[in-house]
Amino acid sequence: MHALLFLATLACATYAGADLAGRYILYEQDGGWWIRIGDGLRYAVPLLFFLSVHEFGHYFVAQHHRVSVTLPYYIPSPFIFIPLNIGTFGAVIRIRDQVPSTRKLYDIGIAGPIAGFVASLVVLGYGVLTLPDAGYYLDLPFHNELKDLIYRGQALPELSPSGLPTIYIGQTLLFSFLTMLVPNLPPMYEMYHFPILFAGWLGLFFTALNLLPVGQLDGGHILYALVGRKWHGRIARGFVMLLLLSAAIGFTNDVNPLIDSYLRFGQLSAWVLLTTILFFFLNKIFSGNLKLVGVALISVVALVVLAARLGPTVTQYGYTGWFFWCALIVLFIQVDHPPVLYHEPLTPGRRLLGIASLIIFALCFSIRPIYVG
Repeated sequence: MHALLFLATLACATYAGADLAGRYILYEQDGGWWIRIGDGLRYAVPLLFFLSVHEFGHYFVAQHHRVSVTLPYYIPSPFIFIPLNIGTFGAVIRIRDQVPSTRKLYDIGIAGPIAGFVASLVVLGYGVLTLPDAGYYLDLPFHNELKDLIYRGQALPELSPSGLPTIYIGQTLLFSFLTMLVPNLPPMYEMYHFPILFAGWLGLFFTALNLLPVGQLDGGHILYALVGRKWHGRIARGFVMLLLLSAAIGFTNDVNPLIDSYLRFGQLSAWVLLTTILFFFLNKIFSGNLKLVGVALISVVALVVLAARLGPTVTQYGYTGWFFWCALIVLFIQVDHPPVLYHEPLTPGRRLLGIASLIIFALCFSIRPIYVG
């Protein structure tokens, strides 16, 4: 099963990588149509390298602590017709036993993100060293504006010059540092046409998602072992509310104008819909405590209104996509962390690794990971 899922994910990621590269995925040769396998493998191999290093980081540490776990389950994404299909939904391992102590929980939880982050740096380093020259853009279809700039010897702008809706990859602190060190990095709206760099960016993205300090995500394990169950619950709820705030601001940016253009009382309908969605999430987060739900709902709505008043300086941090991730958290991952059998104080070395994981999260996290601009 594990081998079949790996091969299926490799096949899906290879096709997705060839498609993302955008250099005419299908081409005719010797009377037949062929897929650019080279572009696909340059994306799929480093992406699965990252996923494998991350999951086997968990696996080997669990084996060291004699905690029974499965081999990684790779999750293919065969939906080739959705925009920006990356070929996979990631990979997971299943812990068969209840983790007996906070130290073992901490070690297993932190091993994956640390190992995966190092793997992402390796992929990014290789991508930078093998970065093609500007002539690479000339082999891309429909990039007439960029091709004109290249012919004139001008630098590529940070925003797409086409004037059409364009898919952007979210900026991160680490990529900002790379941009300063490597001035010829592609702009964020062209990143997914560069298979190795995009695989490295996805490694950072998956690392940041796993380090979200909630439930049974890696970040939730780390936080639980560092601060205990009580403070884990408080911090996790506060963080999910921040994601909801960003999602609500994004909703007013993206969805409110659409509803307003189709309905007579569009603005009122949009706010009623947004309030209903927020109530659903907050009711899950606070386990039906209507007093806390009411206070949280009023607070989030008030902050959304304030953000709209402040304008683009604040509303640029809105991202409707966080509603999807919040749904995964409250329905499947859960906000709270299940208890462990024995609580042990963490050693100074482990606490230093915890600080390192916070730095990694800050370097990898993007408030707007993938969006249309």
